[in-house]
Amino acid sequence: MIVFELNCGQGHCFEAWFRNSATFEQQAAGGEVSCPHCGDTHVTKAPMAPHLVRHSWAENNDPSVALAVAVRQALTELRKTVEKNADYVGDHFANEALKIHYGEAAKRNIYGEATQDEAKDLIEEGVDFSTVPWPRRTDS
Repeated sequence: MIVFELNCGQGHCFEAWFRNSATFEQQAAGGEVSCPHCGDTHVTKAPMAPHLVRHSWAENNDPSVALAVAVRQALTELRKTVEKNADYVGDHFANEALKIHYGEAAKRNIYGEATQDEAKDLIEEGVDFSTVPWPRRTDS
């Protein structure tokens, strides 16, 4: 495992774990890596010396790995709860959220994807929503 320091297009810095550099490149190119602060998917590696971790050593001795595992598990459980209790609206999230906000559609829980510009528009309109950095599915 490798932990990379990452920067989003808005200047936020954060860390993320990847199997290897190629995995990061593939996920970043596919828009699967997003900033936990703002949801921006324009993410690049910051200059750094990567921290390599071996599974057996890390699981037994590195508290940051235990924390990363716990966070991933919590996000996975959150995802299950959201998927069970909300309607998936895909890339129509912003439009559907606005309709609900203005009473043009029935009030209900929804989830989906929105661009950074759409998210900014929702904030300006006073729509209450959250951005969640979903972990990749491992049940494929």
